[in-house]
Amino acid sequence: MEEIKPYDLIIVGGGPIGMACGVAAQRKGLNYLILEKGALVNSLFNYPLYMTFFSTAERLEIGNVPFSCIAPKPGRQEALEYYRNVQRLFDLNINLFEAVISINKQQSGQFIVHSSKGWYRAKNVVIATGFYDIPITIAVPGENLPHVRHYYKEAHEYAFRKVVVIGANNSSVDAALECYRKGADVTMVIRKGEINPRVKYWVKPDVENRIAEGTIKAYFYSWVTEIREDGVDIFTPDGKVTLEADFVLALTGYRPDIEFFKKCGIAISDDALCTPQYDPETMETNIPGLYLAGVVCGGMETHKWFIENSRVHAELIMTNIME
Repeated sequence: MEEIKPYDLIIVGGGPIGMACGVAAQRKGLNYLILEKGALVNSLFNYPLYMTFFSTAERLEIGNVPFSCIAPKPGRQEALEYYRNVQRLFDLNINLFEAVISINKQQSGQFIVHSSKGWYRAKNVVIATGFYDIPITIAVPGENLPHVRHYYKEAHEYAFRKVVVIGANNSSVDAALECYRKGADVTMVIRKGEINPRVKYWVKPDVENRIAEGTIKAYFYSWVTEIREDGVDIFTPDGKVTLEADFVLALTGYRPDIEFFKKCGIAISDDALCTPQYDPETMETNIPGLYLAGVVCGGMETHKWFIENSRVHAELIMTNIME
């Protein structure tokens, strides 16, 4: 392996929290590098085009850089512009479109980080990879058919078509409403008896009213058993029902790369939550020098951490590194 000058810190993930870690490292005078598998704030870039954040603009700020927004809550485009401006201001040392393959701690105490483009050495590593890259699948026959989507971008493609939306969280509700308003015939399949209580408070009554009036059809206490090219079989309290479907939006959530954490040696809880082990005072994992930041700290509880309440992770980590 070619000998490479070691970094004080390598940050895996160039989203808002990874950038916040970069800003904090830069202010501490650390020699750092951010490695991001896609574009800057790649998860936000892949959000639906017209998505509106739950958080207000000031709660999305990092590095004490003001986020100006005319609307009460910013949308995807405004957020992308803001984080580009943060990058312009700090000129963070970041390699885009470079995925990290492995992180291994050596007997020397340093880490070897292997990426899609090379090898790096680092005294410390922060994993801030978010959760949007891996969809939670429903594991039924036909899920891999080409008209089944785990990500939603915009409604135009689905206009005047029969669309089955699986799920009742923010992404599925937003998709159902937008597709309905662009002329799609929308049916929602929902495992529980209600729309998820965590759905954005200004959106939840909208979808509930559309369901009540019948303009969006919904099957509660129901789940998909099979997807075919021309339809979807679902199990309902009244038995099997077959729905016509030109498209199926299986928007059943996303999860962090738990397997990657295990590969790095991070201890993971044995329960369904798959919570990684870390010290909440320092964000250091069971591997000394290896830290977590952002939503990944919650394991499968992806609703637990957001930009607004995990920005502080950056300072906690840098303070610990500098001690």
